[in-house]
Amino acid sequence: MINIRRAEKADCSRLLELIKELAHFEKAPEEVTVSFEHFVESGFGTNPVWKGFVASTTENNIEKIVGFALYYIRYSTWKGQRMYLEDIIVSEEMRGKGIGGKLFEQLIEEAKNNKLNGIVWQVLNWNEPAIQFYKKYQAKFDDEWINVSINF
Repeated sequence: MINIRRAEKADCSRLLELIKELAHFEKAPEEVTVSFEHFVESGFGTNPVWKGFVASTTENNIEKIVGFALYYIRYSTWKGQRMYLEDIIVSEEMRGKGIGGKLFEQLIEEAKNNKLNGIVWQVLNWNEPAIQFYKKYQAKFDDEWINVSINF
């Protein structure tokens, strides 16, 4: 049985473990440079910038977080407020059990309940399982835009 609930401050250690697992899967483990303190402050401090949902199982009254989705609200001058899905992560041993779908459906419900105008995200062009997953939701893939960033 999978339970979906809002992420809590006490979850942050496990969430960072899953973020590092995702970075390893994406062949970029060295790219995770956020400190635990910054991660916690950014989600649960005085001015939180991210929110999330966790997926967990319970065995012998012990909860184990097996996935999560982290998002924030962004503003589009063309569309208005939209949810930006930063990451949706399911631990490797739990993939293929419908957990990602439960998290994604919770995000859709959250966006609709908050009257947001949609959800946007990125997916690596080689991550075929993720691409197929998103196609089930009739996601629109855009090949016109180029990702750009500056690191400090």
